[in-house]
Amino acid sequence: MTELLHKSRFLKQMNISLDLAVEAHDLLRGESGQEISGVIMNKEEFEDATVTAIQITNARGEKELGRPKGNYITIDAPAVKDNDFEQHKRITHILANHLSSLYNIKEDASFLIVGLGNWQATPDALGPKVVEKVMVTRHLFYYTPEETKGKMRQVAAISPGVLGLTGIETAEVIRGLVEHVKPDYVIAIDALAAGALERIGTTIQLADTGINPGSGIGNHRKGLNEETLGCKVIAIGVPTVVNAAIIAHKTVEELFEQMELEPALADIYCEENEPVLINVMKKALSPFQENLMVTPKDVDTLIERSARIIAGAINQSIHPGITAQNFETYLQ
Repeated sequence: MTELLHKSRFLKQMNISLDLAVEAHDLLRGESGQEISGVIMNKEEFEDATVTAIQITNARGEKELGRPKGNYITIDAPAVKDNDFEQHKRITHILANHLSSLYNIKEDASFLIVGLGNWQATPDALGPKVVEKVMVTRHLFYYTPEETKGKMRQVAAISPGVLGLTGIETAEVIRGLVEHVKPDYVIAIDALAAGALERIGTTIQLADTGINPGSGIGNHRKGLNEETLGCKVIAIGVPTVVNAAIIAHKTVEELFEQMELEPALADIYCEENEPVLINVMKKALSPFQENLMVTPKDVDTLIERSARIIAGAINQSIHPGITAQNFETYLQ
């Protein structure tokens, strides 16, 4: 059967962008059936996670995937949903190792951790939750420098809120802080939008190209990147919502997969029906259409677990004195 609702066309018509580089890569590669020029992908399998590393190497790759040159690391770990401390500890260690691979870290390197998002809205509270749990040490270098030597690096952290709460663009707040604090690295944590339900709360994306706050839900703000801040920016994101239109698309896909098993039903479909189906979905999703986002009922638990894993990984990757064995001691 001819493929129903060509997904890239569907996303474009519904004005939906994919936050995860691995989803954009899989979609493009799957539809073309060819390797993507200017893009290198490697995959590793671990006991508790699958790690997919995508490197965009040139302008062609930038154009194809719609994001800047750099490294994008995706950690798929369904065990995040399980209440299993040992599994979470192993996922934290994997995340810490891959975070470390994005730094060219010196002994005296300093960091600013930025928790993006709205602490008053649970699906958008990942960044502030992580900031609550990271080990902040910048002040210790002034008051007890002998205790920090060789064990810690300077870390400052902030949750700047969102434009609707503060009246100030997030990028403006962070740019002012960077000018004053002068960190070597900014690590920005934000909630993302998924292109598939199974990724909510179980996928972590790392990128060394910065981040655009709010882009996953259509709020296009000024970017946080090396060009705008003058220092290296590492982005960490976890999908916490999915667009309702993607659920509708998946439902129709499942329907027509069932039609392949029922030939009589297949006669209903022909490729010309695609515009009709898109109009039906748009009507069903009105008046919100592409602005209707869906999140699980237990999103607060998923946010809490993801925040602990990310904060633990940040602590391990930055501070020499924190290891996979003792990192929990330093979580608040």
